[in-house]
Amino acid sequence: MNLYRGCCHGCIYCDSRSECYRIDNFDEVRAKENALIILRDELRRKLRSGVIGTGAMCDPYNPFEEKELLTRRSLELISAYNFGITVITKSPLITRDIDVYKEISEHSPVLCKMTITTADDELCALIEPHTAVSSERFEALAQMSEKGLFTGITLMPVLPFINDTEDNIRKIVRTAHECGVRCIYPWFGVTLRTNQREYFFDELDRRFPDSGLRWRYIKRYSNSYKCVSPDAKRLWKIFAEDCEKYGILYKMKSIISAYKMGYGDTQLSFF
Repeated sequence: MNLYRGCCHGCIYCDSRSECYRIDNFDEVRAKENALIILRDELRRKLRSGVIGTGAMCDPYNPFEEKELLTRRSLELISAYNFGITVITKSPLITRDIDVYKEISEHSPVLCKMTITTADDELCALIEPHTAVSSERFEALAQMSEKGLFTGITLMPVLPFINDTEDNIRKIVRTAHECGVRCIYPWFGVTLRTNQREYFFDELDRRFPDSGLRWRYIKRYSNSYKCVSPDAKRLWKIFAEDCEKYGILYKMKSIISAYKMGYGDTQLSFF
């Protein structure tokens, strides 16, 4: 579910900026016409309920949501039709809707996720310049966890030569534990393609002058779509060990099983 088109967070690595998604003027946020009416009509036609995902393309809690309320109204519809929700955001504005997420959780699965790529607020401000810094996102996660919501972190992208450090990964996992986060799903790399690649390189030159980062990427990855951190295997081992230490889920199958636990099998069976 994408109620908005485009995003003004300005994250330098955003894959949604790629040409294949055909979003002109990506940094300009637009609300989809009649989005709530369309959602209502879709929900009422469904023969069985399920879990709706939002936030994969454009952040549902962009600054305009504070007044537009499209995301909040959509959650109220989702609750009314007994559907569940998974949401990904970078905005603490999500805490405004804790009451609706709690209402949904009374009948359906709920998973509230924050994207957090670095534990360093200064680095966060460089690579994700127009959204809340990481410490504010952790605080939002803590608030939601305290209210009993199932919270998680998407730890991606981990940018080669920038935030792919042992210290960064350990701090994120440790702080997540302190905030009551139940799961973290990582990817130790970044995807680059077409116009997004050039935008990313230009931003590296502007935000990390004299670092040579552009040429390090070109030398190692050329035009590859997947740019995996050179240290990915070691970081994964460290990450997994720390998650095990704190009891944080990090495998997708386990995460799905955990946040749906107690809501029964909603899948149709042929037997």
